[in-house]
Amino acid sequence: MSGPVLDETRRILGDLIGFPTVSADGNLALIAYASAALDAIGAHTRTTLDASGTKANLFATIGPDTDGGIVLSGHTDVVPADGEWTGDPFVAHEEGGRIYGRGACDMKGFIACALAMAPAFAATRLERPVHFAFTYDEEVGCFGARALVEALREWSVKPSTCVIGEPTGMRIIEGHKGCYEYTTAFTGSAGHASEPDRGVNAIAYAGRFLARLAETGEALKGRAPAKSPFVPPWTTLQAGVIRGGTARNVIPDHCEVEWEMRPVTAADADFALSEIRRCLEGELSPEMRARHPGAGIVTHVVGEVDGLEPVAPSEALDLVRELTGGNAADVVSFGTEAGLYQKAGISTVVCGPGFIEQAHRPDEYVSLDQLDLCLQMLDRLAGKLSRRS
Repeated sequence: MSGPVLDETRRILGDLIGFPTVSADGNLALIAYASAALDAIGAHTRTTLDASGTKANLFATIGPDTDGGIVLSGHTDVVPADGEWTGDPFVAHEEGGRIYGRGACDMKGFIACALAMAPAFAATRLERPVHFAFTYDEEVGCFGARALVEALREWSVKPSTCVIGEPTGMRIIEGHKGCYEYTTAFTGSAGHASEPDRGVNAIAYAGRFLARLAETGEALKGRAPAKSPFVPPWTTLQAGVIRGGTARNVIPDHCEVEWEMRPVTAADADFALSEIRRCLEGELSPEMRARHPGAGIVTHVVGEVDGLEPVAPSEALDLVRELTGGNAADVVSFGTEAGLYQKAGISTVVCGPGFIEQAHRPDEYVSLDQLDLCLQMLDRLAGKLSRRS
């Protein structure tokens, strides 16, 4: 695919990198750019805003108005451009067969390939529709994809297959763990440490919760599937941050625990959350309230991102194997939006240009060779979906 289409991809990627779509700042300019490009070739585009009005999803369709379409999905947000960069992280720089810039591989490279190939899809008499799904806030909880999946239900759009173009080196990824993140806040009652029974020690109750987290984490090890491909093979559960208290001689009236779970299966997530609810709602919280009516526990959901579970048969796996010529299918440790599509009944795999080792670091880049391989995959998709006259 070297030549005009690759040149167009390079141009588009340079434009996309120029939009500083850090999750905290919004993505409206990039979405407007992509929407205009797709509108110009006759795609049916839909844009939906988040509650703040500063972020948007774009869902566009080329081809017949039927079910069974193929979704090409990518998130538009990027992580902050921290660290020492050789140049401006939001100005694309090409050198040595690589394009540098924040988001180059994670994952504006795939979005650029999809937009560059869109005219080819539009010029083809497609048997099935091709959908373009560009989302917000993947990096901070996959909130855009969650909203998009809900919108698809409302619109009665029923794709059958989805390719998430995260950077995998164009390897086919059929599975990854989920990532559930929470903050549990304990509210106690302050007092002088010399009379501990007159207060409710929020840190002490948080400590009991931490012990239950550890017990549940050990129980999850015994639930690992016999042939789990993940490392480690079981669902993990851990606390990462704890904060609370004001002084050694003051009964702490507040404590927060930030914790996470990375489930191998949805059943593991249900098991762990049930155990945790039993601890918090059935044991600790009633005991705290009995000692002081204003005491209690609240758990805030930061994000619940479903994992991608390997399944057989898989339409998406079969399709991308055919398009790439690769027979192997792997799993990865990082999370994506794929599980949300799978949970919605859409067969999904992850396959895109670039390597995760190049993401989330200074001087992020994607190679032209990787972009070329992605373009070849999409070109074969256009050929596969074309109507035979």
